[in-house]
Amino acid sequence: MRVVDPASAKTLAEVAEADDRAVADGCERARLAQPAWASTPLPVRCEAVRRFRALVVERTEALARTLTQEVGKPITQSRSELAGLLGRIDFFLDEVEQAARDQVVLTSAADRLEERIRWEPLGVVANISAWNYPWYVGGNVFLPALLTGNAVLYKPSEYATLTGLAIADLLHESGVPRDVFQTFVGGGAVGAELLARPVDMVCFTGSHATGVRVAAAVAPRLVKVQLELGGKDPVYVCDDVDVAAAAASVADGAFYNTGQSCCAVERVYVHEDVWRPFLDAFVDVVRGYTVGDPLDERTYIGPLARREAALSLLADQVADATAHGGRVLLGGQRVPRPGFFFAPTVLVDVDQTMRAMREESFGPLIGLAPVASDDEAVASMGDTEYGLTASVYTADRDRAERLLARLNVGTAYWNCCDRVSPRLPWTGRGASGLGLTLGQEGVRTFLRPKAFHLRGI
Repeated sequence: MRVVDPASAKTLAEVAEADDRAVADGCERARLAQPAWASTPLPVRCEAVRRFRALVVERTEALARTLTQEVGKPITQSRSELAGLLGRIDFFLDEVEQAARDQVVLTSAADRLEERIRWEPLGVVANISAWNYPWYVGGNVFLPALLTGNAVLYKPSEYATLTGLAIADLLHESGVPRDVFQTFVGGGAVGAELLARPVDMVCFTGSHATGVRVAAAVAPRLVKVQLELGGKDPVYVCDDVDVAAAAASVADGAFYNTGQSCCAVERVYVHEDVWRPFLDAFVDVVRGYTVGDPLDERTYIGPLARREAALSLLADQVADATAHGGRVLLGGQRVPRPGFFFAPTVLVDVDQTMRAMREESFGPLIGLAPVASDDEAVASMGDTEYGLTASVYTADRDRAERLLARLNVGTAYWNCCDRVSPRLPWTGRGASGLGLTLGQEGVRTFLRPKAFHLRGI
């Protein structure tokens, strides 16, 4: 398998894909190794993760460069992802003891009865991860899974292969046994083979269409499934905002990581009373973004990791919008340079029937539309099969909370967007997925309860 630099279309490396036998043997080794890892004292497992954290800090620059070269993420944003990982590691280390502790829920002297919940590891967890934030998205799964005593079969995205291999090297160097954390390199066929193995949980991050196929593949075996899928995340800008500040924040939410985030802003609705000044400010911000070499410190917009497939999708969305009356204020086409670059694109005169306002773009493209009222904004924001995040920008917190309460999403933002906290559960509704990561619930999702009814004689 070729690892390609999306900024130049040149080959970075060639890596052997895992074959069916390697996946089958790896699963068997993980099954045999997991009980010993689960019986390893929690402080020892925690110490391995602390060493992993220390190695990430020590090697940040090299790791960031690898991520930027194979995914195209601007180097400053790659460094930010690695820095942000540290807080998540600290959170998992702080929470795992509480999450895994036995709970006594009843003691009755009269009945000589105790009721207790014991939390036990699931066993073997298959982690089919994503390329856009491989340290975040993968770490949200494999770190709490390992801390709670599970073995992990990790398939990094084929677009983040070298980063996936680096993650494995750091974990093994930190003391996680090689059979407890195994990495399988390859594309969809490797993922499909992993799904065919007798695992106890499947964690997948990716598109809705692939997520449905993942769920269907393991449904007959009643395997626990966690799906972190896409979004078409809306923002509503009310009539009482600081226009310049709101425009800068929303633009960053739409175009950070070149728009390649599941929780990126993908639709913007603006109260008609501030429509024109907001639009002008928004376009000015986007026009100022630097498109270029992701290894250049000045670059804000890099290439598209999914290469031609992503370029074609964005071009098709622009063509559909313009064919139905939409206008391109900025961008709208591929950037004429080597690599897989699409110009930052702003669409107006859009409506809910257009592909750019209905299907996930996952790139540097955004549609904006005016609305006459809060009710119209909520109706437009809710007109989607996705339910990941939604944002309201207003000076009035009560107004924001009332509006956000009416939306069927897993995460609600007031005066911010495209934000994830390790302290809060990350979950989607509808076509955005099943299950959750992060928060204490995201640690405990890798454990299962055993109920004890204990009566003295």
